Amino acid sequence: MRNWPELIRARFRAGPAQAQPAPPATLRSDRFRQAREGDWRRLEAIVTAVEQGRLRRLSDADLLDLPVLYRQLASSLAVARETSLDAAALAYLEALAQRAWFITYGPRENFRGWFMGFILGGWSRAVRAIRFDILIALALMVAGVAAGWMMVAHDPSLYGMLAGQDPERNPGASAKQLRETLFGGQDQDALAAFAAYLFGHNAQIAILCFALGFAIGLPSVLLLLQNSGMLGAMLWLFHGKGLLFDFSAWIAIHGTTELFAILLAGASGIHIGRAIAFPGEFSVMASTAAAGRRTAPVMLGVVLMLLVAGMLEGFARQLIDSTPQRLLVGGFMLTFWLVYFFVFGARK
Repeated sequence: MRNWPELIRARFRAGPAQAQPAPPATLRSDRFRQAREGDWRRLEAIVTAVEQGRLRRLSDADLLDLPVLYRQLASSLAVARETSLDAAALAYLEALAQRAWFITYGPRENFRGWFMGFILGGWSRAVRAIRFDILIALALMVAGVAAGWMMVAHDPSLYGMLAGQDPERNPGASAKQLRETLFGGQDQDALAAFAAYLFGHNAQIAILCFALGFAIGLPSVLLLLQNSGMLGAMLWLFHGKGLLFDFSAWIAIHGTTELFAILLAGASGIHIGRAIAFPGEFSVMASTAAAGRRTAPVMLGVVLMLLVAGMLEGFARQLIDSTPQRLLVGGFMLTFWLVYFFVFGARK
C-alpha cells in the first residue's frame, strides 16, 4: 500500500522543472527571414554598386540574376505584408524594392538624354503620326477665318461678338487710329496689352482644344472655328482701312508660332475624339489610351511653342517696327516649324 503522505512531501521537496530551451528559428517570421536574407543582401549589394556607378565591378552572374532577385524580393515583400514580420524588416524590404525597381525597370537615360531625344526626333514623329488630324484642323481654321470675315462684312455689329470690345480697334476707328496701334511709340502700352490678350487667349484655346477632345472632338472643332473667326474679323477690319498687309506682318512675328500651336492642339483633340467615336477593333478605353499616348508628346511640344511665341511677342515684336522685317521673322518661323515637323527626321 502506497504511503501517500510521503509521496506528497517528496513532490514538494523536488525543485522546479528545468525549462527546456526553444530550438532556434521556431517562429514563422524568423524562418522566413533566414531563408531569404542572403538573397536580399546580395540584391542590395548589386543595387548599391549600380547606384554608385561601380557597374564594371559587378560580375556577369550578378547582372543576369538582378531581375530574378528583384522578382523574388517582390514576392517576399507580398508575403511579408501578410505575416507578422516586424515593421523594421518590412520597411527595409519596401525601400529595397523601390531602389531595385528603378535599377531593373526604370528609365535608362537621364532627363537631358530624354529631352535631346524628344527635340531631335520624338516630337516631330509624334506630329507626323497625327497628320491626318492636322489637315482636318487646318481646314477648320481656314473655314473659320472665312466665316468670320464674311459675318462682319455682312453685319459689322457682329465684330464685337467675334473679336471683343476694344476702343482702339473697332469698325468705327479711322485708318490713322488703326495704324497707330501697329506702329509708333505713343500707343505701345495699348499694343502690348492687346498682344498679351491675344497670347493669353490663344494659349487658353490651345489647352482647351486638347483637354475637351474626349467629348468626341466636337468642342475642339468649335474652339478652332471660334478662334479663327476672331482672326477673320480682325483681318476684315484692317483690310477695310488698307492695312491688311501691315496687320498680317504685325501678327506674323508671334502668330505663325502661336497659331501653329493652336493647330497642333486642335488636331490632338480631334485625334482623341476620333479614337472615341471610331475605336475600330479595340475597346473605347484602349483606343482612347493609345490616342492619348500618341498626342501627349505633341501637347508637350505645344507648350514649348507657346513659350517661344511669348518670347517673340515680348522682344521681337517690340524691337521690330518695319513691315518687311516683321514678315521676314514670321516667314522664317513658319518655315522652321514646317521643316522641323515634316522634313526633319522623316526618313529615319
